[in-house]
Amino acid sequence: MKLNVGIIGFGRIGAEHAAWIQQTKSVSVGAVYDATPARRALATARGLQTVETFEALLGDSRIDAVLISTPTAFHFDPAMKCLAGGKHVMVEKPMALDGPQALALVEQAERCGRVLSVFQNRRWDIDFLTVRAAMAGGVMGRVINVESRLGQFASCVGPAAMEYRPGWRNEGAFGGGGLYDWGSHFVDQMWRLMLPRKPARVFAQLRGNVWTSDCDDFARVCIDFDDGAVGLVEINTTTTRPLPRWHVDATGGSASSPPSATFNTHEWARLEFTPAPSGASSGMPGSDVGLMDVKLTEERLTEVDLWTRFANACAGDGEPAVPARSVLPTMYLLDAARASSREGRAVDVTDLHVHLQ
Repeated sequence: MKLNVGIIGFGRIGAEHAAWIQQTKSVSVGAVYDATPARRALATARGLQTVETFEALLGDSRIDAVLISTPTAFHFDPAMKCLAGGKHVMVEKPMALDGPQALALVEQAERCGRVLSVFQNRRWDIDFLTVRAAMAGGVMGRVINVESRLGQFASCVGPAAMEYRPGWRNEGAFGGGGLYDWGSHFVDQMWRLMLPRKPARVFAQLRGNVWTSDCDDFARVCIDFDDGAVGLVEINTTTTRPLPRWHVDATGGSASSPPSATFNTHEWARLEFTPAPSGASSGMPGSDVGLMDVKLTEERLTEVDLWTRFANACAGDGEPAVPARSVLPTMYLLDAARASSREGRAVDVTDLHVHLQ
């Protein structure tokens, strides 16, 4: 029997989810609610049933689970109500506006006995898995510094649905800004990449320079880890000369991968390695520069796979691919970054270990 999913928010990403769901064998779209009549009309044109109110979707006993794909500021309330109403919930990233909201959602799901998952699909991007495998392979040695960047001279708004406030990603009240957008993926990748190291301190600079003055179009987040390694996440939508997507320094050498104007993860995965000079710290460049031959040993999940895993979990078969509790470190690191930028100081996050999984 298929899991019947209601979609709340049929913007660009909500429509993409509908297409992914339709490719699964175990999930179907039961109904769509969007506050904008034009987006409901689009869903109807694509053969999907629509409802005109959130309450109609929530009260439909045929709906087993709900996808929350609204702007970030509107994740928390409907997710809480859906869980309380007996629905399983998949929520788009970022999970909520802050860590306390995210924790409240996790606890609500546990109280209600419902499955709650977050669509952190970039945990399976080939570039991220390639960097992780390279770091674990032993050739690079002890990791000193990892930099994860996205650079472009274009707003994070991108190809938004035009029918409903297309610039909301540049508005703080809606949960806009690069840190919430790409940053919620890259911060999530960073702490998972560095495991078993634990974050110790966060220092961040969030600025609105070109596309917005209301939130950030430049976000730099520096994370100190408990073994002395440093991780840097940077979302810079105000540069015409993007820096490498990945850069890793280690005792055995350094590796970088190129930027991609089209966000091509296979291009991002092209790690070029320069080994350190053998023996001495002579300052001379390494030799044998070339692409790393990295073998991926873990399963790569597609967006369709994430929905299949979610359906299985709702049927009592294991956990979803992204258990909501596993996203709590990401949410609290984002909180620390905002506090650091606001207060101009490093924020201690050593108590974050209680959420690390």
